[in-house]
Amino acid sequence: MATIDMETVKILRARTGAGVLDCKKALVACDGNIDKAIDVLREKGLAKAGSKSSREAGDGIVFTYIHAGGKLGVLVELNCETDFVAKTEEFQGLGKEIAIQVAATDPSFIRPEDVPADVVEHEKGLYRAQLEAEKKPGQIWEKIIEGKLGAFYKENCLMQQPYIRDESKTIEELIKAVIAKTGENIVVTRFARFKIGGKPTVC
Repeated sequence: MATIDMETVKILRARTGAGVLDCKKALVACDGNIDKAIDVLREKGLAKAGSKSSREAGDGIVFTYIHAGGKLGVLVELNCETDFVAKTEEFQGLGKEIAIQVAATDPSFIRPEDVPADVVEHEKGLYRAQLEAEKKPGQIWEKIIEGKLGAFYKENCLMQQPYIRDESKTIEELIKAVIAKTGENIVVTRFARFKIGGKPTVC
């Protein structure tokens, strides 16, 4: 049986909004695997954020962030379900933090499923060429490629990126923690990043 530390419980709780005891039980049942534990909590109806993800987020705010003497700017559309939540301190703070995150890290996509198939295949092709050059055994290629692709998503997809103020959590986890507090679905719909002299990033 896996030993479950409180930090892992804390991460699962932030991602699901479920209670501490429920999170610990799910992690024990899944030998500490957070993704599997999330599925268990969702099946039991205990994952608050997951249960709200299908609800329409038709309200929200467009947040702005200007940096470097006006030479770098970001727009982020962050949606929620009601104007009431859009005006809360938690939602406002989240929107500002996400805008700063985009300014600092320049992601190319919002989430992994937004990455075009041809981009994914191009990355896999590069990884295969590296593995071939390194003469790695063929039977371990897929596992290595999967790991490298995960690192690609972590660097290029906003939701997978470590939060710049606390790298122990991702932007997705940051959002889910606010979902748990507000009781509403919250979605990053799109963003744009502009830098003087550079090509804009628009998602």
